[in-house]
Amino acid sequence: MTGRTDDHVDVLVVGAGIVGLGIAYEAMLRGARVAVVDRAAGIVGASVRNFGHACITPQTGEAARYAQEARRRWTTLAPLAGFTARERGAHVVARRAEELAVLEEHRSTGADLRLLDAAAIADAVPVDAATAVGGAHLPQDLQVDPREAAPAIAAWLATQGVQFHWRTAALGIETGAVRTARGDLTADRIVVCTNHDVDQLFPALAEAAEVVRCRLHMLRAAIPLAFPLATPLLTGWSLLRYSGFAGMPSAGALRTALAEALPEGIRWDLNQMYTSPPDGSVIVGDTHEREADAPPFQDEDGFRLLLAETERLFGAPVRVLDRWQGVYASSPRQEFLVERPVPGVDVVTVTTGIGMTTGLGLAPFVLDGA
Repeated sequence: MTGRTDDHVDVLVVGAGIVGLGIAYEAMLRGARVAVVDRAAGIVGASVRNFGHACITPQTGEAARYAQEARRRWTTLAPLAGFTARERGAHVVARRAEELAVLEEHRSTGADLRLLDAAAIADAVPVDAATAVGGAHLPQDLQVDPREAAPAIAAWLATQGVQFHWRTAALGIETGAVRTARGDLTADRIVVCTNHDVDQLFPALAEAAEVVRCRLHMLRAAIPLAFPLATPLLTGWSLLRYSGFAGMPSAGALRTALAEALPEGIRWDLNQMYTSPPDGSVIVGDTHEREADAPPFQDEDGFRLLLAETERLFGAPVRVLDRWQGVYASSPRQEFLVERPVPGVDVVTVTTGIGMTTGLGLAPFVLDGA
């Protein structure tokens, strides 16, 4: 690679997803000259293919720390970049005693969670009242429109002096320089935030952490709800996914009960949850399949499962508006891959499905690293 160039920057970010944008924002706040490189013409990856739910309450450990920092940044950036961040919390609907037990245990740990009886949850979210036995409100959670938020942040950062090199693939990285399809770029510090494509630039790191691609069935639908869905909505299946819930003593009994009631849910590793964008449609998801690659072919059974369970929950027909395959990095070993493979180069990837929850919050901790 060549040496220092005229457009040399202090911090060069590879990848314009929510993690990379968070790094760029933090570096800018610290007075750095910042550039971002992305191989696409815009943001098309996991940062726009999700629910837009910052699921703060059930995180534990370092994820909880990153989530709280991310929440502060979401609420700061929303008015600056011109997107909406709904600070209405989220709800969990419980449809069996085992789900209520997990929620009660989680509250007993001191979590910021308010339990609701069957009548209260039916008043809060437009579910079929006959199916609900109770639920909870998670006041710290917030929601953005996933198709709006990250692109708005990128556009705003560009007005603040951050350089964006779109349609510019990073081909190789070493201390001080990134070789791209358009020539070399140089920087004092390089932060690689390429999500599941970490294996394209640093395969040894990805293999050591057992990073694979997790594929999701997701769709957006028109549903004649009894009243608008004003907050993200989690179900009992969600209680098996997030560490604060999944670590409760009753989680094992819940998994057994759900597996007996809906074996397909286990087969598809279901996380039945919903958000409603500003247009009133409903984002529906999701399933999980993990492989080294992400084949484009999706079994229709996964979509049929989502549709059937959605109609059962809301007691209303579902009309699909669009459907897509979500893809994110997944590791059985850790929730975050943060490594420095060579001096001056950091690799940062959220290796579970909490990128929108934690991604913005990683930045200060990464940049504070030696």
